[in-house]
Amino acid sequence: MVYDFIIVGGGSAGSVLASRLSEDPSNNVLVLEAGRTDYRLDFRLHMPAALSYPLNGRMYNWAYQSDPEPFMNNRRIAQPRGKVLGGSSSINGMIWIRGNRMDYERWAEIEGLENWSYKHCLPYFKKVEHRLVGADAYRGDNGPLHLTTPKCENPLFQAFFESVQKAGYPLTKDVNGYQQEGFGPFDQTIYKGRRENAARAYIHPVKNRPNLFVKTRSMVSRILFEGKKAVGVAFTRGRRHHQMFGAEIICCGGAINSPSLLQLSGIGNADELTKLGVSSTQDLPGVGENLQDHLEVYVQWACKKPVSLYPMLSPWRAPKIGFDWLFRRKGIGTSNHFEGGGFIRGNDRVSYPNLQFHFLPLAIRYDGTTSEAGHGFQLHVGPMNTDVRGRVKIKSTDPREYPSILFNYLSTEQERKEWCEAIRCARSLIETDAFDEFKGAEISPGKEVQTDQEIIDFVAREGESAYHPSCTCAMGNDRMSVVDTKLRVHGISNLRVVDASVMPLITNGNIYAPTLMIAEKAADEILGATPLAPLELESYSHNN
Repeated sequence: MVYDFIIVGGGSAGSVLASRLSEDPSNNVLVLEAGRTDYRLDFRLHMPAALSYPLNGRMYNWAYQSDPEPFMNNRRIAQPRGKVLGGSSSINGMIWIRGNRMDYERWAEIEGLENWSYKHCLPYFKKVEHRLVGADAYRGDNGPLHLTTPKCENPLFQAFFESVQKAGYPLTKDVNGYQQEGFGPFDQTIYKGRRENAARAYIHPVKNRPNLFVKTRSMVSRILFEGKKAVGVAFTRGRRHHQMFGAEIICCGGAINSPSLLQLSGIGNADELTKLGVSSTQDLPGVGENLQDHLEVYVQWACKKPVSLYPMLSPWRAPKIGFDWLFRRKGIGTSNHFEGGGFIRGNDRVSYPNLQFHFLPLAIRYDGTTSEAGHGFQLHVGPMNTDVRGRVKIKSTDPREYPSILFNYLSTEQERKEWCEAIRCARSLIETDAFDEFKGAEISPGKEVQTDQEIIDFVAREGESAYHPSCTCAMGNDRMSVVDTKLRVHGISNLRVVDASVMPLITNGNIYAPTLMIAEKAADEILGATPLAPLELESYSHNN
């Protein structure tokens, strides 16, 4: 069989395309996913509160690491990526953030990307969403992906929202609606107490379509060409090698795997690929360049009252938590507990928010370890509009060898300056009398960390990726871009990239929502459908 579409990667974007492209029964669609299926009975994938298990395990995780980061004490920084149907939406923090309107206006300022402005992207965000509290002009309630708006009932959330106002910042009803700037609840990709990944939203409801073929544990090693025309893929499944052919090949591997696959297939910097023994198919020096991510740290405090989630970590409580989640769809297991936070401007030089905060009523790391203080709470904080640029490069012709990844965190003056502002802003949010009842000693970084250099040293020592790699196959028309406005690879026919790697600039916040929007928009383009009509709506600006 020659398929109409071969989708490489059954992750976030790949799940969207699998569903949308197979809606027409005349299209035969093949999805090749390197990881396992997202087993329905594996609580590690589907219990929201268990998110640290897949993040730190290897069963559903590529578990990439950066090269030694020169400005982070030469530490290797973990970069989990989903190796499972649903991709990183199966292991992420389940936070739904679209980004700021101005992110997309900045995209549209790039020559040729006028149709990626906010008014063009907004209808596709709405198309994705099934927001359970209902729709409005900005939000959707008829899409495939269910979104739960948390109630933020822990008393620490109430103290937090009161404290930020006393610190001089506004509340907002919806960071994804009219006003991103400010603090409020964060919508969750959780439905009836379970994680709803992209595969559950898009693939599983239509998996019985006779024209949709999903093959897991199928690792694509290269794209096949006839001259400058993509005609198929080579992949391994178990110990067997296969080739499949298609009228169009769509890379949906994400910001690490998509540029790696292009490079393995001869698309990238020709000089570098030739040195590795890869024959050049198309000289595109931007492949793997322009890597952008968000760095973050935890700012933690002890809690004077026993109201945090700390007791719920006791092993003897696990059976009841599991029972309540599995059979009653209630209890602590049904939330990711990143239920609220916000976006602010850390200085008057920026025109829209450049810092993001997640509030958690527990002092804990992503690896599940807690502080010795017991009860506590924390803010995750980091700059959003980074000017740091990294890269992804293959190291050999072996597709099983992990690529070289360098983020270059803390390498620019802007980023270092914004980190000093971020830590000081985080402290200002908590150190009001609204928290007097709860706030104990500052655990991390500790009150002794005060000067700019002490703050930078702390971030270099403790900073972690927020797991938002993007921009390595950027849209555009300049020499360093990889795909055009329709996400077609420059100089190659019948080949597209559709995932977070095509962003020219990283968005303001978690990148899962923008990735699904990109895929929904791409699906209409691939099918030749009339694009959704642009939505002209106002958005909040502090100076308007």
